[in-house]
Amino acid sequence: MTRAVNRAPRRSRAAFTVGAGIFFSRISGFVRGVLLASFFGTSGLMDVWVAATKIPNVIQNLLGEGTLSASVIPVYVEFLEEEEEEEAGRFAGAVLGILMVVAGGAALLGMLLAPVFVPIAFFRWNPEKLALTTIIVQILFPMTAVLVVSAWALAILNSHRRFLVSYLAPVAWNSAIIATLLVVGFGFGWSGRQLLLATAWGALGGGILQFAVQLPYVVPLLEHFHLTLNRSVSGVGEAIRNLVPVVMARGVVNIGSLLDVIVAGFLAEGALAALGYAQMLYLLPISLFGMAIAASELPELSRQRKAPASEVALQVSAALERIYFLLLPSTAAFLLLGDLFIGGLYQRGEFRSTDTPVVYAVLAAYALGLLASSGSRVLSSAFYAMRDTRTPARMAYLRVVVSLTVGISLMFPLDRFASGQLHYGATGLALGASVAAWLEYALLRRRLARVLGPHGPARSVRGRILGATALATLAGLGSKWALGSTVPLHDGVIAGLFDDSVPWAVQPVLAASTAMVLGVVYLIATARLGVGVPLRQLIGREPKHF
Repeated sequence: MTRAVNRAPRRSRAAFTVGAGIFFSRISGFVRGVLLASFFGTSGLMDVWVAATKIPNVIQNLLGEGTLSASVIPVYVEFLEEEEEEEAGRFAGAVLGILMVVAGGAALLGMLLAPVFVPIAFFRWNPEKLALTTIIVQILFPMTAVLVVSAWALAILNSHRRFLVSYLAPVAWNSAIIATLLVVGFGFGWSGRQLLLATAWGALGGGILQFAVQLPYVVPLLEHFHLTLNRSVSGVGEAIRNLVPVVMARGVVNIGSLLDVIVAGFLAEGALAALGYAQMLYLLPISLFGMAIAASELPELSRQRKAPASEVALQVSAALERIYFLLLPSTAAFLLLGDLFIGGLYQRGEFRSTDTPVVYAVLAAYALGLLASSGSRVLSSAFYAMRDTRTPARMAYLRVVVSLTVGISLMFPLDRFASGQLHYGATGLALGASVAAWLEYALLRRRLARVLGPHGPARSVRGRILGATALATLAGLGSKWALGSTVPLHDGVIAGLFDDSVPWAVQPVLAASTAMVLGVVYLIATARLGVGVPLRQLIGREPKHF
């Protein structure tokens, strides 16, 4: 018990470091999203971009960060803990060699099959739209192969507790796209199809940069590194055995995600764009908090694989309590203040004011499953640390089936309703995803209880967090009503300061001000109620728990 408690400051600092890296990468992602919204709005071109990025992204998700973390980190960390650094270096070299061949081959195959797959998947689109999607898919497949190799670097860095660099690296990818849009879009005045193609080439260059910025930090850690394709290297066989069920699980999840995109192609134009804009916001707290906590817990839980079950259960419970603390107010913010965030980020240029209510509805539907999705990441990390990759895989299969079944049943009825030219059909797919997320979370908790015994956030802690969230939500709603809102449309104090229309720059200020009110009230309330993770613990000065 003492050993587990003593590790808490390190774990909190690790989660904080991962979160900081992801925060900056997500901020750069928002800048990218703002520019895309300004140039393409919810047009058919944005549908093309969302579809074209999703198809090759299947390779990255199958072989990338989550898969490698689950299969490689437990084995690599064990070599490090047993001070077998030479074996660790050989293992890292063999994994990289095999990964390069597999990712490169998959990318080449994807490029060759794109002219066949795209017209079949989106057969309702016109020929010009299909041709553009095919070209961009072929440009982006090599990018995903490079990003898979970049995930290998992330796994090595995380194993050595070097979290910041690996999670800051995506800033390079986003920056390349941002630079392309600024230079080519604003500087050269390109637009439409021409600009979208340039953006795809910028994304390819960004993928190369993302890997390159990690190399100076990875190379010094690999003293006995030797690039090889030899599967007989110690640890490789186990990593592959761990990899197969994870790939199968992520394969099902990715196929489900891809099917969401394909099915959304049956809806009115702009559905894919609405999904893309909502997911950009929805994934922020999952990345900042859910992924940060899960990523920092996996190496530590792997080190405790042989520890008593009660000790592991304690750490899982602490991680889930942090998830509740951070994700419950995020859920409330998206549900009640999401229109302000969407208006502040996207509502300018080609993104119309009538688009905001639809994207807000999609975001709110996703937000209903936010807590479950993030909690499932932590639970999956616990299974991975115990070398059980099959249980999360089986839960993933069920999640995909339920998500698609519920989503398809809701999307067509909702697509009959519209705000301006944009229809609400995509909201059905988001609702399906949330229902499936809660089912997966419940089943993972039940299965883990059989192994570790009782675990999870204490009822008293959940109650205090819920109470603080309620107080903060009331404060946020009051601020929203006073300052002004988009849904429902209400002119607040800010609008009264202007004679004519409110300048677009005011929207981000409204969003930030309202979010700050909610956040400050929440932190004060949780401090008064005695829950949360104090800043001094994150920086390692005063260990303290929920």
